[in-house]
Amino acid sequence: MLEGECQYLNGTERVRLVVRNIHNREQLVHFDSDVGLHVADTALGEHQAQIWNSDPDFLEQRRAEVDTFCRHNYQVSTPFVTERKGERVAARCPRPGTSRAP
Repeated sequence: MLEGECQYLNGTERVRLVVRNIHNREQLVHFDSDVGLHVADTALGEHQAQIWNSDPDFLEQRRAEVDTFCRHNYQVSTPFVTERKGERVAARCPRPGTSRAP
């Protein structure tokens, strides 16, 4: 299972992507965009990290995901998350046939 996490600092000025490879609830290897490489978290993940780090095309794809995944999703979701803060979706009013009087 892959689990991707984008961390934003000051909008998209500073973006960090962490992709975790998990098997049987154990994180075997992860990619950290700050490091730029896959890092093994277990002995089982060592071999996989070596394979992925030796493939320049795969590494370039992972590094590009900061833009294609994180920054893209930030731009798409920002209007819905930040600009709607405090807005009410619907006015609260009593249902027909009910009374609000004490």
